[in-house]
Amino acid sequence: MIEPGTSTTSTEKAGDGVPAVSTVPAPVPGTAPLTVGVEEEFLLVDARTFRVVPAAPRVLETAAGLPHEVHPEGTRYQVEISTPVSESATELRRELAALRRTLSRAARAHGCRLLAAPSPVVAVDTPLHLTDDEPRQREQHRRFGALTDTLVSCGRHIHVGTLDVDTAVAVSNRVRPWLPTLIALAANSPFWGGRDTGHASWRAMAWSGWPSAGLPPHFTSTAHFRSSVQTLLGSGAALDTKMVYWDLRPSGHWPTLEIRAPDMSSDIDTAILQAELVRALVATALREIAEDRPEPALRDDVLRLARWRAAHDGLEGFGLDPYTGAELPAADLAEALLELVAPELAAAGELDHAAKTLGGLLRDGSGAHRQRTEYTRRGNLTDVLRHLADETENV
Repeated sequence: MIEPGTSTTSTEKAGDGVPAVSTVPAPVPGTAPLTVGVEEEFLLVDARTFRVVPAAPRVLETAAGLPHEVHPEGTRYQVEISTPVSESATELRRELAALRRTLSRAARAHGCRLLAAPSPVVAVDTPLHLTDDEPRQREQHRRFGALTDTLVSCGRHIHVGTLDVDTAVAVSNRVRPWLPTLIALAANSPFWGGRDTGHASWRAMAWSGWPSAGLPPHFTSTAHFRSSVQTLLGSGAALDTKMVYWDLRPSGHWPTLEIRAPDMSSDIDTAILQAELVRALVATALREIAEDRPEPALRDDVLRLARWRAAHDGLEGFGLDPYTGAELPAADLAEALLELVAPELAAAGELDHAAKTLGGLLRDGSGAHRQRTEYTRRGNLTDVLRHLADETENV
């Protein structure tokens, strides 16, 4: 493990996709802004029935040639966007809004609506329409069977950089305790397969079924991180490093720390709030490392329970303090996170937006709460889907 501001000279052999040598030095707090980029996955639904449709190839063809990053995803019901690297939340919001508008227009051109939704809400007909990456998909389905049904779900991946691998590993240990709170803040998947799951983020629970998903280990060193990845590959739990599905991981392809835990947020301000908080958490961790501050003691069993409670209750119920296991209102944990990273948010000029957006969530309810409110009006899941489509396009 190295201090921020230096780069590793390790030549230790790494697995495929796991960088063995850092090529970009980590930022020294106060001298270089941390950058942020976001990957968002979307569902495509029929504009009339709101059931998922395998229209991704046609929608992506229509969007091709535009100055935006759009990609296929695990199934033909989905498309993905990747924002350019941004140095501010304002810049990120502008890029994210442009990408959502681009894909929304392309979807409507083919009789579809774009859904920034973690789950399809209603049941999906089988067999699934997979992407053109058929050999890999076939092997994934052969090995993991019904787990591949969860591929029809959408997350958002927040990349914070620039970090060398050693620093990303050290930072991940300090960000890890706050993963449950990030899950609660983004909870937006109460409905799955046509019913209320009793959870605010069923995607977090369903995705945890993958043996390579869920909370990452606490890493004692970069070598431990690489060894853990190799164990996943060697045990058959992952086909390749693309299947390292941990909630949080040093990226295998970019000099970033990648946070994968949050649900997709249909409203763009909640999406930006997540990016602001994550980047500020990374900045806070870098400052603590630079000051040689010890990591607070953390029990993995408590953190695992805190993750479940966050997925179950979301923002409206209770959560567990990741350090003590004490039951606390989820809103208090969210406010504690904001207080922790407030100095970094203020330094980036993002504290006002983050505080205002969090205040709105605490007042009006999380995405999961808003979905359930729509459903109670008429008991019709189509209303929920229409609400999600409308929020997605409101950029």
